[in-house]
Amino acid sequence: MRKLILGASALAMAASLAGAAFADEEVTAWRLFVSDHAEPVVTVIDALDGDVLDKFTIRGPANLFRSAGGEAVYAVQGAAGVVTAIASGISFDDHGDHADIDVEAPKLTGFELSGKAPSHFVEHDGHWAAFFDGEGLARVFEEHEALEGHVETREVAADAPHHGVVIPFGSHDIVSVPDPADPSKPPVGVKVVDSNGNQVGDTVECVGLHGEATSGNLVALGGCADGILVVRAGSEGPVVEPLRFVEGMPQGRVSALLGGKGLQYFLGNYGADKVVLIDPAEAEAFRIVDLPMRRVHFAVDPVRAKFAYIFTEDGQLHQLDVVAGAITHSLKLTDPYSMDGHWSDPRPRVAVAGDNVVVTDPLKGLIHLVSAETFRKSGEIAVPGKPFNVVSVGGSGKVHDHGGEDGHDHAHGDGLEGHSHHHGDDQIYKGYFEDTQVKDRPLSDWAGDWQSVYTLLQDGTLDPVMAHKAESGSKTADEYRAYYETGYRTDVERIEIGSDSVKFYKDGKLIEAHYASDGYEILTYEAGNRGVRFIFKKTGGDAAAPQYIQFSDHKIAPEAADHYHLYWGDDRAALLKEVTNWPTYYPSSLSNEQIVQEMIAH
Repeated sequence: MRKLILGASALAMAASLAGAAFADEEVTAWRLFVSDHAEPVVTVIDALDGDVLDKFTIRGPANLFRSAGGEAVYAVQGAAGVVTAIASGISFDDHGDHADIDVEAPKLTGFELSGKAPSHFVEHDGHWAAFFDGEGLARVFEEHEALEGHVETREVAADAPHHGVVIPFGSHDIVSVPDPADPSKPPVGVKVVDSNGNQVGDTVECVGLHGEATSGNLVALGGCADGILVVRAGSEGPVVEPLRFVEGMPQGRVSALLGGKGLQYFLGNYGADKVVLIDPAEAEAFRIVDLPMRRVHFAVDPVRAKFAYIFTEDGQLHQLDVVAGAITHSLKLTDPYSMDGHWSDPRPRVAVAGDNVVVTDPLKGLIHLVSAETFRKSGEIAVPGKPFNVVSVGGSGKVHDHGGEDGHDHAHGDGLEGHSHHHGDDQIYKGYFEDTQVKDRPLSDWAGDWQSVYTLLQDGTLDPVMAHKAESGSKTADEYRAYYETGYRTDVERIEIGSDSVKFYKDGKLIEAHYASDGYEILTYEAGNRGVRFIFKKTGGDAAAPQYIQFSDHKIAPEAADHYHLYWGDDRAALLKEVTNWPTYYPSSLSNEQIVQEMIAH
């Protein structure tokens, strides 16, 4: 067994890892973010060798949450009234047949969210909602802004201060409803509200509401006396439906939920010494699993989809086969941690980091590593203080050397201040893909401040681009310029896009409206390749704003856009036939020279 003692900072190693890799080298990186039970500190540890990468002082002891993509870790400090964003330093670019990895030093982004008693902290489709119990409202923001250190939040208010939750869901929000007689008691249900805060449909009862999780395209809410709630996307917004316990189940309640990765299921607590596996698609949706002792903590395995892990108060870690619904292995790891005493006493927490299951041991100042393959202890890491909450970030990917003879490094060396333009899978970019690969996308994929490139074509800025195209294309530079004159033509010089709103700037005047997803359409072009239009319909706003907007950006599944072509008008079907005029927008933060570089690089 290896014993790893935390040593000096390894920031230099972390920062240079990507740059030191050779072309197409496979790189694996896993990091643990560990909060202390009593001290306002988050320690970042290299999970592969146990070195400390950094230690961040925050405002108070924290619960930790990692984003779905792993680029951000959030420290929710309830007693201090602050949520702090940390950039994990690890990010991936999915190319279908492989993923590229970027490894940098972790850092505080500079973003903090303040309020009274932040508690439930929920992510859905790249939007986070921090619910502040002491105020009875959530502050919602987009992750890419938190990583940049500046965030414009929107507030979603519940009916009163209470221990509640808000879940962003497309252009709507799911909001907990407090007990009208006594808001200090658990919530009694949820309601759906639109972008203007107006309730849509009836309140769905769930007395005791607590706990939420996402698996695939479903959201589950726990705590109901008679089951859970399941949320699905509907044509007019989210649909909330009860999933009730079946007759014969032992007395219990689900108040903590995790969502399966790779397999669509939910894992919940059920009484003190049981867990329940929930598959809303099955006729028998609930399967109870008995534990040998009372449960302390549990985690799902995002790498090996059929497994989850449960730590019990006798100091044992158990492997749960979620397909079979049975415990397959158990391993004694720590001294007993009794569940008697205060709910917030320091007790172990579980996470998964690559090939290892990770268990904190706060009273011993240790992190235990267990091989997920052999289910034997593979090491331990000593951590000063009382290591408590833990999340992991990482994976494997390729590091490419894109530099050519001309010295142009398309991914990182083009002077775009961190702006990276990639095509994902080249075949998809060229318009060759299967229908099953296409997935709905939220408006937030195009969030940001965008500039039209039409004026750059007119004033000659894009002349080098036209000349470059002519070198290998079938047209002269002048012919390409005429082609793009028709394609880029627009009088909307700037567009600002939020989570559900779009601002159009025409001759310096602002037109604004709210939009909700109206699905997508797959188009086949004369050349035989295809494209996808992601369509959004106006739900409110200025009368002059178009009823429909349609995005095309060579992507076919959720991913942030780096430029796009936009079609707009009041006739959905007619817009789909427009293939000659496609106003094109690049980030307003880019200079003219940077846009030229981007276009030539394609």
